[in-house]
Amino acid sequence: MVSSWFYKYHLIELAGSFFTTWALMKASRMEPGNILTLVFFLFCLFFYHYVQKKRSNFEGDLHRITRIASIFSVIFTLFYMLMDYPHYIETLTSRLFRFGILAVVAIGFWFLFYEILLAILLSTQHNDRLSSLLYSTRIPDKWIFLHKHAFPVTFLLCMLGWLPYYLYQFPGIMTPDSINQLEQVLGLIPYSNHHPWIHTLFIKLFYTIGYTITGSMVAAMGFYTLMQMCFLAASISYFVSSTRIFHLKPIWGFLLALAYALLPYHAVYSVTVWKDIPFAAAVLLFLTALLRIHNRNHRSDYIIFILSGIMMCVFRSNGWYAFLLCLPFLLFFLRRNKYLIGSLAITLCMSILIRYPVMNASHVVSPDFVESLCIPLQQVSCVLANDRDLTPEQNEMIDQVIDRTYVKELYNPTFADNMKELVRAGNPQYLEDHKTDFLKLWISLGLKYPGDYLEAYIQQTNGYWYPDSYYLVAEAEGISATSLGISHTPLIRGPLVVKGKEIAIKLGSMIPLYGTLWSMGVIFWIFLICIACILARRDYSKLLYTLPCLTLWFTVMIATPVATEFRYVYFLILCLPFYLVTTLADIKW
Repeated sequence: MVSSWFYKYHLIELAGSFFTTWALMKASRMEPGNILTLVFFLFCLFFYHYVQKKRSNFEGDLHRITRIASIFSVIFTLFYMLMDYPHYIETLTSRLFRFGILAVVAIGFWFLFYEILLAILLSTQHNDRLSSLLYSTRIPDKWIFLHKHAFPVTFLLCMLGWLPYYLYQFPGIMTPDSINQLEQVLGLIPYSNHHPWIHTLFIKLFYTIGYTITGSMVAAMGFYTLMQMCFLAASISYFVSSTRIFHLKPIWGFLLALAYALLPYHAVYSVTVWKDIPFAAAVLLFLTALLRIHNRNHRSDYIIFILSGIMMCVFRSNGWYAFLLCLPFLLFFLRRNKYLIGSLAITLCMSILIRYPVMNASHVVSPDFVESLCIPLQQVSCVLANDRDLTPEQNEMIDQVIDRTYVKELYNPTFADNMKELVRAGNPQYLEDHKTDFLKLWISLGLKYPGDYLEAYIQQTNGYWYPDSYYLVAEAEGISATSLGISHTPLIRGPLVVKGKEIAIKLGSMIPLYGTLWSMGVIFWIFLICIACILARRDYSKLLYTLPCLTLWFTVMIATPVATEFRYVYFLILCLPFYLVTTLADIKW
């Protein structure tokens, strides 16, 4: 009987369950005697046994799938522990005990993520039951209308879902960044590409049309906000209507449209005057146009592909760098489609033309050099704030730029603006004139104090990869204080409206499962799981679709000024449904 029990639940499942329980106990801040540790252990034991049975019955290339699961489990374990590990050893002083606890927790997390990934990857291996649930070439009569009119239905649902926010936030949510762009539109300050000049011109275009018709600044800005809503809704509708290409069932398309229409942050962002919103819409258009070109090859899709590609390149600086990173891969994998190669060439040439000759001729001021140094600034500031030893030459070089006496007071591990302003208040020109010297300084300090550099980097970027970082999404409202003569003018008001908006925004921080949709780290993990599924299914051509968002995320990771800013990765949140429905789809190439 005992041998039979061990045969059923063999030693590796018991050991994995034990280590995972230990890891979950530490992660959830439980004491070892908590009854829930027993619940965790039993849950893990039964789940791991289920996965092992599923694994033993699998008839495909199991070695490749387990290898993929192993690699991604290491990535997820690192992501989780890099941020959370101090809590596991905060009461320990012995280095041996610290190392032992961290090793045990790492093993436990690896087991957990490995078994979960293995279950997902095995379940998505050309599963006929799963495919029949999601896809079908036969459309029931009751869904024919939605199937044929997916674009207008999705557009209407989005606009109706966002309308209350538009009426309450009229003429739109405007933060200091938005006010700065409006000042450029009104000619009060020179044009600057600190906020993309082309986006400022779009604001000016629709503001001018609105002002010409109404003579009101408020109504003019309201007209721009309405156009932004329409553009975002149109990009979503273009994507949802494109799911017909790989025969996604209309019910799922309808649910996708509802999700976009009802998730509060989509509504709030649709009426927020930020570059990030039309930029994210352009990324979704770019991906969808690429999908349609490979499966329909219509002329209109090439036009959308070119226009959305140009918008990616000029609506955010990191969009331009991400496009350049993607370009060699796009050219290589799409080399047989001469029209796509031509479209990429047009996109590249037009973007270069706009970003350099046109902007120079229009006397557009470029962002200062300090703006691109957020991560290095934070790392060097961390070394200074920790009172590390520097050579007299290093101190002298830093003193040429900033007053070091303020570093300890101003340094914020998750917010680079303080240090940027300290440099700007000092001598930023000296920094710009001695870039090579300061690069050597940054490298030498990093080699001497790698722990400080790593800690500074973790604190500055954790919101984009750690799945438990809290950030109140889409809480901005109204218009920041300004003397321009524009103010928050709600068209619907009252305590019911205000309370309803507050509850809609705060529910994401209160309800489990639903709250994961508000986490940038969770969204990124799901994106990585989609990539793992693509690799496991050998749909390598689909990796091309992941490149734009992956390179954009990478550019955020090397230049973010804030550790947790939802709008900086809004492109990934907006495009996640694209990856979810295309990962398992049978798409021809």
